Amino acid sequence: MLNSITSPTDIKQLNIVQLQSLAKKVRTFLIENIQRTGGHLAPNLGIIEMTIAIHYIFDTPYDSLVFDVGHQAYTHKILTGRFDKMHTLRQKGGLSGFTKHSESEHDSFGAGHSSTSISAALGIAIGNSINNSKGKSIAVIGDGALTGGMSFEALNHAGDSDADLLIILNDNDMSISKNVGAMNKYLTRLISGKVYSTMKSKSLGFLEKIPQIHKFAKRSEEHLKGMVLPSTLFEELGLDYFGPIDGHDLPTLIQTLKNLKKQTKPRLLHIITKKGYGLKIAENDPCKFHGVTPASSNTSSFPSYSTVFGTWLNNTALHHKNLVAITPAMCAGSGMSEFEKNYPKQYFDVGIAEQHAITFAGGLAMQGLKPIVAIYSTFLQRGYDQLIHDIALQNLNVIFAIDRAGLVGADGATHAGSFDLSFLRCIPNLIIMTPSNAMQMYQMFNTAFKTNNTICIRYPRGVSNIQDYVTDKQISLGKAKIILKGSDVAIFAFGTTVESAFSAGKKLNATVVDMRFVKPLDKDLITELANSHIKLISIEDNAAIGGAGSAISELLHQRNINTSLSILGLPDKFSEQGEQKELYDLYGLNEAGILNAARS
Repeated sequence: MLNSITSPTDIKQLNIVQLQSLAKKVRTFLIENIQRTGGHLAPNLGIIEMTIAIHYIFDTPYDSLVFDVGHQAYTHKILTGRFDKMHTLRQKGGLSGFTKHSESEHDSFGAGHSSTSISAALGIAIGNSINNSKGKSIAVIGDGALTGGMSFEALNHAGDSDADLLIILNDNDMSISKNVGAMNKYLTRLISGKVYSTMKSKSLGFLEKIPQIHKFAKRSEEHLKGMVLPSTLFEELGLDYFGPIDGHDLPTLIQTLKNLKKQTKPRLLHIITKKGYGLKIAENDPCKFHGVTPASSNTSSFPSYSTVFGTWLNNTALHHKNLVAITPAMCAGSGMSEFEKNYPKQYFDVGIAEQHAITFAGGLAMQGLKPIVAIYSTFLQRGYDQLIHDIALQNLNVIFAIDRAGLVGADGATHAGSFDLSFLRCIPNLIIMTPSNAMQMYQMFNTAFKTNNTICIRYPRGVSNIQDYVTDKQISLGKAKIILKGSDVAIFAFGTTVESAFSAGKKLNATVVDMRFVKPLDKDLITELANSHIKLISIEDNAAIGGAGSAISELLHQRNINTSLSILGLPDKFSEQGEQKELYDLYGLNEAGILNAARS
């Protein structure tokens, strides 16, 4: 059956029983395929029926379907003619793990970060109106993504417009399951139907002529609906609210969407789903099965950098009650699960709200606490203004634990930490550290905790090659470390590129420096080596433009040093997806890349 689906039109001839069978086949396929390719399992299992119902009623790409985040669009990919490529999911040259407009015309808007779908779908809806198009615009957003401030900005705008926009709230966490039942299905089908809508609009139009009665009737309607439906917030924002309904009940989904397709005002359908639906272990532990690695992946006995950070948090909080840790909804990914259990009063998960997380940390710092903001590099971009104006400008005592810096692998361009060194080092008052292994990372956090500055420590996704890393030691601020002495060529390596630099340095008889700091640079050491060597190479897992190598180049220019410098970094384009090693090799951030730079 799945092989025969080349576009959404292929499912429109199926009856309800056949659609339910299709949902089972998709679920079985996804469970098997994601184990081979890796990817987001629980989120995709949770919205299979919803995705089938949307494509059964609407007509993409004429109608625009915008997924929030996009990591739950695997069923959508299957139904839009990409089944035969699903085995390439998240692999180099294969299908993206997110929606991607260049991949398919059915992907109306690319995604990867949270809380964007309503804004994009609203823009599409208003664009349709300007262009006199009758196409529908549908935004799918989860209850988690709804915690992001951008989604509320978009809701506020949508409610004040007359855009033909349907927002589908995929709720898999809120405790309102008691509202899901036969009576509720009946009410939702009724109030989304033409009879109710017509009666409501005509009666309100009549009552507007008698202001006191109209006001009473409107208030009575809102209070009555508020007793059985959690609609007040959305209707106050100007959206017509429908639901909640069971997101795994295909007949109800199809009938409700059929009714809502006929409407043309901003409206929101609230559906209840279960993450990991149909796979018990995923249902019972949706966090663990949110994202899974391929079954063939090699496991390492070495600790991940996230684990090292989590260990440091726990060990330091044991002796320092002023330590507080903040995460914008990435507790497990950032290695903070144990800290949350052990120190609940010092732990703050603020939801998908990076801007708030950063300014909130500033407020804590003002009260003499020591905030640590654990945030992925790619998500730090969302709080850039707050980092500059609310933290750095006031020189507040905040530590940023920047995870997933550099190339992240299968998640691709939307999640790669390709730009942090470039956008951080231009900000005054920041100290920027780049550990090359787990022990050095632990030492850097020790140093940061004892230093009254705004400090950024950026580290990669993956494991360190050091097993024992816990230490009381610190490192000297702004001081690099020579790890190999040679002649002619000097290699300045940042972060995880140190290992490749060391192996290349041995073949070149080169001097190799673990730079450790991007800001402040060890200017005296760079100057000394530039004057005693004939060729310099810098290497970093960040955009070459404006990064650490650029900082070295600026220093050489300031000091009138003309020694040749080759800057190895990421090229001026968004990164591809694939295994991390594949990507480092692709961009020449490896031993071979350094050897080529030395010989060129």
